[in-house]
Amino acid sequence: MLAVLRHRTYRRLFTAQAVALAGTGLATVALGLLAYDLAGARAGAVLGTALAVKMLAYLLVGPAATALAERLPRRTLLVSMDVLRALVALALPFVTEVWQVYGLVLVLQSASAAFTPTFQAVIPEILPDEADYTKALSLSRLAYDMESLFSPALAAVLLSLAGYQWLFTGTAAGFAASALLVVSVVLPKLPPRGKVKRANGFRLYAAVPRLRGLILVHLAVAAATAMVVVNTVVLVQDGLGRSAGDTAVALGAYGVGSMAAALALPRLLGRIGDRSVMLPAAAVLAAGLSVLAAALRWELLGWTGLLALWAVLGAATGAILTPTGRLVASAAAPHERPAAFAAQFSLSHGWFLLTYPAAGWLAAQAGTGTAAAALAAAAVAAWVVGVLAWPAEPVTPTPCGAGSPAPRRRSRRPAAPGAPRR
Repeated sequence: MLAVLRHRTYRRLFTAQAVALAGTGLATVALGLLAYDLAGARAGAVLGTALAVKMLAYLLVGPAATALAERLPRRTLLVSMDVLRALVALALPFVTEVWQVYGLVLVLQSASAAFTPTFQAVIPEILPDEADYTKALSLSRLAYDMESLFSPALAAVLLSLAGYQWLFTGTAAGFAASALLVVSVVLPKLPPRGKVKRANGFRLYAAVPRLRGLILVHLAVAAATAMVVVNTVVLVQDGLGRSAGDTAVALGAYGVGSMAAALALPRLLGRIGDRSVMLPAAAVLAAGLSVLAAALRWELLGWTGLLALWAVLGAATGAILTPTGRLVASAAAPHERPAAFAAQFSLSHGWFLLTYPAAGWLAAQAGTGTAAAALAAAAVAAWVVGVLAWPAEPVTPTPCGAGSPAPRRRSRRPAAPGAPRR
């Protein structure tokens, strides 16, 4: 897997992603402490609202970012968004009102909504070999998991030396380092405007069956992730009577499961297709949430069982998230990829606007067992409809409004602008 880092451009972009994620992890810890300073016991409500603002930015700004990506050189856009994020991070320690937190989070996450799909669309162009691209996707998934595991530990070390406000300085440093690394590479250019017809990412998803199936299985991911992120602290500390440190251990089990999937997938995807990995993973998420709901209903959930269940949910989540970029890239020609990745970013995060409130509100009003049952039902529905929507045999989609798709032809070479999608 690490052999792909021999590619100079990709190595620098991956490093940029890793340091930016480390900074983001520090900001997550610092925001919680800032919210407590501003709102005290209402800090949870502040963070919940900030999370909703984040998802709204992802849902609404992503499509607009596509138009921006078509008008600016990619490197200019990526560096500009990194600089903007760094400036927001530096401003956060100086806020004095809760509404200022929401405003800065909106700007920060809007910049991320422009940065991330553009970054994702570049990678398959600099790594046209399918095996290399699959390894890059696994490394990217590992970077996200490492951020969730080690950024809190780094934050704890820094907090022993200085106040939480300095964590935002670390966040800004991460984004600044990312900008410098992006500046140091030459990125592929999109064809000039007017040479090819620009794609609409949402129409692309409506036209391509396997992309419709992909978005449906992401509902299962959103259901499982919401249950873990929102209710782990309740399950561990209220339900099992364990410590705050054990809450971190439980979240770590989820991350370890996701990392295990990311490490195993390059070899597995070389033998079987994306559908054969992602749809069974969605079924595992549905089954895992159903087991959780039953265990909570009959008061059978213990500490070991929770860790095992979280590891399984993490592995299934990683099995869906890791190959997602490969599937999107294979369904779009190079000039369509910015729009395709922007649509993927917005649509997949849109599910969280449903699952995060459901996980929190249902747990508070009717208990964690009811929340788990409702999210399990959503995951089951996502899996069933995904199986029906995603054809068993990969096909080559045609442009919106065109005739029937032709059989898919596998190729390791990127399609030329305007060429039929693979």
